[in-house]
Amino acid sequence: MAWLVLVLSGMCEAVWAIALDKAEGFTKLVPSIVFVVGMIASMGGLSYALRSLPVGTAYAVWVGIGAALTVIYGMVTGAESVSMVKVVCLVGLIACIIGLKLAH
Repeated sequence: MAWLVLVLSGMCEAVWAIALDKAEGFTKLVPSIVFVVGMIASMGGLSYALRSLPVGTAYAVWVGIGAALTVIYGMVTGAESVSMVKVVCLVGLIACIIGLKLAH
């Protein structure tokens, strides 16, 4: 259960990171609210997962999921350029996240 919560909280990390960008310095209400809700859900899930997972592994997986999804979102929306190097690095990052899970 802790791994599922950790993955979901990593997804929430991407939500709050994207919402933070959209909030434009907290001048836009809806993205600011999404940021706060996403942050609470993300941190709450990480906190729950840390009850049974080692902090180093859990934190690396949480950050990796959030970072990968944020970059993928940027590429899909056109806010980030797409290159073969970025795609290969993202695949490597995802492989490392899976490797950390398997090594646990």
